[in-house]
Amino acid sequence: MSSHPHAVFNSPHKALLPDSRLPNVLLHRERVQRILVIKLRHFGDVLLTTPLLSTLRANYPNALIDVLVYDGTEAMLAGNRDVYLAYTVDRSLKHQGLKAQYRGEYALWNSLRTGHYDLVINLSDQWRAALYCRFLKPTFSLGFTYPKRNNRLWRRCHSLLVDTEGHERQHTVLNNLSILAPLALPTQVTRVTQSWRQCDIDDVERLGRHYRLRNFVLIQPAARWAFKTWTAAGFSEVINHLTARGETVVLTGGRSAEEAAMIDAILAGCISPQRVINLAGRLDLPELALLISRARLFIGVDSVPMHMAAALQTPSVVLFGPSNLAQWAPWQASHTLLWAGDYRPLPPPEAVDTATAERYLAAIPPGDVIRAVDRRLASSDAPASVG
Repeated sequence: MSSHPHAVFNSPHKALLPDSRLPNVLLHRERVQRILVIKLRHFGDVLLTTPLLSTLRANYPNALIDVLVYDGTEAMLAGNRDVYLAYTVDRSLKHQGLKAQYRGEYALWNSLRTGHYDLVINLSDQWRAALYCRFLKPTFSLGFTYPKRNNRLWRRCHSLLVDTEGHERQHTVLNNLSILAPLALPTQVTRVTQSWRQCDIDDVERLGRHYRLRNFVLIQPAARWAFKTWTAAGFSEVINHLTARGETVVLTGGRSAEEAAMIDAILAGCISPQRVINLAGRLDLPELALLISRARLFIGVDSVPMHMAAALQTPSVVLFGPSNLAQWAPWQASHTLLWAGDYRPLPPPEAVDTATAERYLAAIPPGDVIRAVDRRLASSDAPASVG
């Protein structure tokens, strides 16, 4: 089930013509039967490919669209009606010995070969993805001209490469869509689609009845990398403000020991823990998406739940550190963004050590976050204008 059954479409410039190197089958879009999209990155990256998937679906009505992603990240596409098959790369195989790795790779290869793809779109910079483009022998394949892959072998693995000039200055959604430029597609979809299944609805309904969840603020405090997180004390202060004004707070998070420790530290600083519902480690990603869609407000950091909230049009207050705001800010959604760079110097995004112990977001004062939260809640409480 899609959160956006009616996508928003934009038409590119009418003078745009298909690249002259396209094979005949791609010039007659109704003839395209199978497409493979490769995105070997993290959860948020996979979610932000959904506008590209929707664009392909809109322009190739008879095609079956498959995806190749890292194991686990296919959860971001659960229930997505644009996807026919989701193939996954099991990264754990490299720790299980050569025999297990060979069996896993061979099984994946044999499955992909049955696709007989008319078009393969490679959004990744790994050699594995390029070799699939080469040896699956699709009718045509597209990739990006990554600076670190500026060599003959990378070029030979793809039918055509698309320039990445300017990608650092625009959103990841638009960067993904830019790979389709040689196809000159008449319809472009820019909206991110967050989806779920009926089983996810059933599970969230049971949770809602158990905790009597009707009116709540959802806080997801952690991110994949610790340098993107705020302080536990800051979140506790925000929660205490919310519960003092009578709000119910739902805390969510992953299943890692680090996230569990952060949640415990936040709860230890809460004055009214009875008004805080801790669901950290208990939700699959589609269930989390559904819960976010029902929240009055989402509060979090630069993470996949933040992108989910934006896709679901849930009003948000988000805290950012040394990420590229142009590429990773909430996309096409109502939000308030507090950037640590307004309070202290930050290193360039490309220079950040992801294992650093430095907590850049600690510079953001809790008082500023509380004021942003109050403004967002007041806005959601305001009656709709008539006229």
